[in-house]
Parts: sequence; C-alpha cells; structure tokens
Amino acid sequence: MRHPDARAFLARAEPWLLRREARNNLVLGFTSLAARNPDRYQPPLYFATIERADQVVGCAFRTPPYKLGLTRIPLAAVPLLARDVASVYETLPGVLGPVDAAQAVADAWAGLRGARATPGLRQRIHRLDSVRFPSPIAPGGMRMATDADLPVLIPWLTAFRETTGPRVGEEPEATARRLIDGGSLALWVDQVPVSMASFPLHTRNTGKISHVYTPRAHRRRGYASALVAHLSSHILESGFRHAVLFTDLANPTANHIYHEVGYRPVEDVMEVDFP
Repeated sequence: MRHPDARAFLARAEPWLLRREARNNLVLGFTSLAARNPDRYQPPLYFATIERADQVVGCAFRTPPYKLGLTRIPLAAVPLLARDVASVYETLPGVLGPVDAAQAVADAWAGLRGARATPGLRQRIHRLDSVRFPSPIAPGGMRMATDADLPVLIPWLTAFRETTGPRVGEEPEATARRLIDGGSLALWVDQVPVSMASFPLHTRNTGKISHVYTPRAHRRRGYASALVAHLSSHILESGFRHAVLFTDLANPTANHIYHEVGYRPVEDVMEVDFP
C-alpha cells in the first residue's frame, strides 16, 4: 500500500516499526524528518507498507536523492514492490536494507530497468543500552562543534564521505552547517580537534551516531573510542533508551572499538548500487 506522504505512512507503519526500533531506525528517522519538513527532499517521495491480512509486514521508503530504503520484507512481495517503485522513478541510485531484501529488490529493479546491480557497502547495525568507558581514557574531552570549526570539519567530512563509498546528497559544507546548527556534531579535543562524531537522527527511544572519523595523523590513540563513549552517554542522558550506529563490516578495527564501548549487533544490512 502506497501512502501519500510521510505522516500518513507513519500513522500506519509506526507501531510496527517501533517493535524493532533499533533495527528500523533509518526509516523511522528519515520519515519523521520528512513529516516535519517535506520540502527538505526532492519530490517525489515514496512511502509504502507491505501488508498481509490487514497487518503491516514490511516497509519501503525513499527521500530523494537518497537510495530506496527497506525493512525486512516478505520476499514474495518483491516483484510487486519493484513494479510499484518503477511506476514512480525512472532511475534509482541504489537500494539499502537487510541483506536478502536489498539484493532481491535490486535484482528485480535491474530486471525491470535493464540496469546492473552492484553490491556495495555491507554494514552491521549495533545497539547500546549502557556505556563502558575506555580505561584509560584518551587525553582531552568532548565538546560540540561550532562554526569556527568549519575549516577542520569540511575536509574531515569530505574524507569520511570518500571512505564510505559513492554518495549522493548534500555537500560536506552543507552537512557540517546542518549538524552544527542542530547541535549534533561533537568533537574530541586534545589541545586541537582530533576526532568527530555526530548524532543526526533520533527516533522515539533511540539516538543514532554517525560521521565517526579520525584523521590518519591522530589514529590509534583512543580518541574515537573516547568520543563515541561520551557521545553515547550524552544520548542516554538526554532521555533516550538506546544509541545505535552502523559499522562497515570490512573495518574490524571500528567494529572492535564499538564492541568495547558496549555496542552489540542487531542486524546486517547492505547497499546495492546501480552505477
């Protein structure tokens, strides 16, 4: 069932999505943003529920220019979903969702459009309920970024974007200003800024950490671990029950860092690109 806007979609899907809030943090976060500010994204937006016996069993969404996002869905529904998405969009940059769903929808889309589906970044969603601070903690402390930090942040966000693969959407400077204005971009400062992390999305009970980056000259000193631990603690102290983040499965160092802080795996997801 396709819904006319984010508000209508959430009215139908939110109770189902909240049953597994950490797993569904992206769809909840982005559709909530779209409900509050639909002009933030390029039309047409797409919101759909997959239903069986009048019960929601899966969701798909897109807030252009970003990829088609998926929750877990019954694979039998994939051909119908792909056709419905194709009735709205001539092209897609890619698909993001649980591994089996993302691959199946990407293959169906490729068959409809004569496109080539290329496996992209594989990630793991992690959830934290309580923080374990590193011992010893890295020197320095956390503070929120300001406009004065833009000369440092723009190159860092550019490098972060390059390391996470092909991306569409706003430019690094726009990202930096948006996060600073929202009070959601944190720095670890040891005399000078040495690491960054952001808190760009939240759902009812969960805050999402992203943009974790330490420039090469400051790595292997515990700065990222300290910053993620303190930012996670800030999220919990702000009234959220959980913090979530996505890790690149090809980066065992990052996965180890987050595990040591207290993050535990929830689900693996993947991107499939249409170059």
